[in-house]
Amino acid sequence: MAVCNARVFKLSFLIAVIFHRSLANVAAEGSTSEESPHRRFEYKYSFKGPHLSQSDGSIPFWIHSGNAIPSADQVRITPSLRSQRGSVWTKNKVSFEHWEAEVTFRVSGRGRMGADGLALWFTREQGLDGPVYGAADTWNGIGVFFDSFDNDGKKNNPSILVVGNNGNLVYDHQNDGSTQALGTCLRDFRNKPYPIRAKITYYRKTLTVFINNGFTPDKEDYEFCTKVENMIIPTEGFFGISAATGGLADDHDVLSFLLFRLTEPGQQPPSVDSEIPKEEKDKYQEEFQNFQQELDKKKEEFQKEHPNVQGEPIDDLYESVNDREIRQVFEGQNRIHLEIKQINRQLAMILDEQRRYVSVITDEIAKKGTSAGSGQPDSASQQLSSVISTQQELLRNLNELRNSFYESLKQISSVQHQGNAGGVAAYETIQHFNDIKENLHMVKRDVEHLVQRNVQNPADKVVKCPEMPPMPSCLSTVHFAIFVVIQTVLFFCYIMFKSQQEAAAKKFF
Repeated sequence: MAVCNARVFKLSFLIAVIFHRSLANVAAEGSTSEESPHRRFEYKYSFKGPHLSQSDGSIPFWIHSGNAIPSADQVRITPSLRSQRGSVWTKNKVSFEHWEAEVTFRVSGRGRMGADGLALWFTREQGLDGPVYGAADTWNGIGVFFDSFDNDGKKNNPSILVVGNNGNLVYDHQNDGSTQALGTCLRDFRNKPYPIRAKITYYRKTLTVFINNGFTPDKEDYEFCTKVENMIIPTEGFFGISAATGGLADDHDVLSFLLFRLTEPGQQPPSVDSEIPKEEKDKYQEEFQNFQQELDKKKEEFQKEHPNVQGEPIDDLYESVNDREIRQVFEGQNRIHLEIKQINRQLAMILDEQRRYVSVITDEIAKKGTSAGSGQPDSASQQLSSVISTQQELLRNLNELRNSFYESLKQISSVQHQGNAGGVAAYETIQHFNDIKENLHMVKRDVEHLVQRNVQNPADKVVKCPEMPPMPSCLSTVHFAIFVVIQTVLFFCYIMFKSQQEAAAKKFF
């Protein structure tokens, strides 16, 4: 009975998860947020894979220096070698009043501690090389530092810091920049299963940093890190990413850097044509016209050489809105279909176990009946009879539950068959979904009612499973104590050895 109740609870939990997901999706679609700024992607100040670098090893619209190594899908700012520095910077200046940068990167190393860290920059000039995470000191602008090494020994690393500079301050390495930080948060960004994502927004003189912890592939799963208000930065400058290693080393890999121009609501975003110089625009227009003329000539030549070939228009080249909605509906049906199939299989397993329990108990009663003869039935026989009746009622309820699931499966299969035939309208599909939801609601109520009845059944409190005989111990107390002492000594020796190695490998500025 305990196993059966556990299975029934699991079944109820699965059904509840299905409904919570559907309700969450409906709530997300119906929710409205406040008016947000207009975002426009700026490709000339961004890079990402899979074709990140060109054949000559350069990055379009970017320059790299130091030990940075561009590849097809990422830029390794510094490899996991000691005393390495590298950086990448935009070639052209950025003159946006408001902007948002999304960076995806990995920091990975074999040690428990790493060094030194990675930095994101927006400065008036390019800091191609220097002592601050591989970039120049006394910068004029803003830097967001991902510091992985604990220089001050306060055990407050890895951490994320926002440090501003007007070109006169020297970075405080000894205190990890804590005396100059405008905002900070503690986040562990080393050796995560998924890449770390950082979103840095500068909007209305407020700099906000969000971070993705790298435990989920969800690209929008951001956590608030820090905010700096009333912040003045240069009106134009360069974006850059730098990293450095010291006595300890990590791989600092940047997978993508995406920049967006933000425009306040109600303002007209600047047109693309207004940003292109007239000479460059005329050059592009002339190249397009030449290409169009060559294409028309090749079409005429092909028609002359192949007069019997007629070009056929390509229909359904793009997916329409109705097709996309119907496809999403059928994808949802498939997911529900799979969930119900899995629950149906679990119900079948529960039914088999219940039948086996009933057959075992029935055999026990038959044996006791033959041994007792014509005597009066004792209390144990009455308890077994109550258990049998409870099990039989449970079997009937489970059969009804399984039949309900079977009806839901038939409805989903009929809807999918009609959808594949191409004659399903959106209204009919929604009606089928409503019927499926009603059936699932009924199933959920039946399962909850069944669980409550089984919990309230007094036979569960009286009848207990027979206890297993005590197993002989294969390990004596003395042997166990000796083993624990030896393991403890070995553990402390390993800790002391590891601490000595890390103390010897530490670097000092």
